[in-house]
Amino acid sequence: MKYIMKPVLNYDEMSDTLHVSFAPGENATGVELNDHLLLRINKQERRAVGLTFFDYSLLAQSAEFGPRSFPLTGLAALPRQLQQMVVEIISQPPVSDFLSLSSYTPSFYETVPITSVHHMPLVPA
Repeated sequence: MKYIMKPVLNYDEMSDTLHVSFAPGENATGVELNDHLLLRINKQERRAVGLTFFDYSLLAQSAEFGPRSFPLTGLAALPRQLQQMVVEIISQPPVSDFLSLSSYTPSFYETVPITSVHHMPLVPA
């Protein structure tokens, strides 16, 4: 199944959860990026099927100096090959239309991948 032209967004105000589907109804493998972000992928085709944002209003909130950034702590638990695939998927559309990928370097030897959420005007933040 290929991507639909426009992602399907479903926001549940009660749970503050935003579901974004790039290929509705397609089976996928869930990858927990952190406590607030779940990426659904088709591993065989190396592409995104959807994203789920838990506590969306927190993720989309701006900080004093711009968008909030969140570490992708879930990547550390993945095998190296899957880590690389996930980073590649996040770095490209359609996921990059919703998330910005960057890194934080707390020391000379450590780099932590981080992300921030693009505000989606149709969803309350």
